[in-house]
Amino acid sequence: MRDVRLAHAGFDPAFELRQFTARQDAGGVVSFLGKVRAEGGAAAVEALELRHYAPLTLSGMEELAMRAERHWRLTGLLVIHREGRMVPGDPIVLVACGARHRRDAFEACDFLMDHLKSESWFWKREKTSQGWHWVEPREQDREDLSRWAHIA
Repeated sequence: MRDVRLAHAGFDPAFELRQFTARQDAGGVVSFLGKVRAEGGAAAVEALELRHYAPLTLSGMEELAMRAERHWRLTGLLVIHREGRMVPGDPIVLVACGARHRRDAFEACDFLMDHLKSESWFWKREKTSQGWHWVEPREQDREDLSRWAHIA
């Protein structure tokens, strides 16, 4: 069972995870929730905006999910990724993977998040007291992504 969505408005991660786990015949479910964080001091994030290229975004997310399913034995996979403007505390992304054995679920979830964070179809900018600025992937994000070069 694969459920991949691009969310144009806020979503309830607890509700989505309850729905997902109720449909799972899995020994384990691993999930990751990414939220808009507020950094302290003068660099406090007031808002986050994710823009995307509509013709490629959802199809790219689907292809990424299929890559995970080809490599790991999953009983289910959930990916919900927001686009648009958000504020601190809002959920950005929810990834959940169900599998008979925990290792497949952990690794598939990690693979999906590394790709969504660093090699996706979104452009991210943050608003602070100094105004809007674009956010690029960090070197650590690129290193995390390189771990999966062997997965077709």
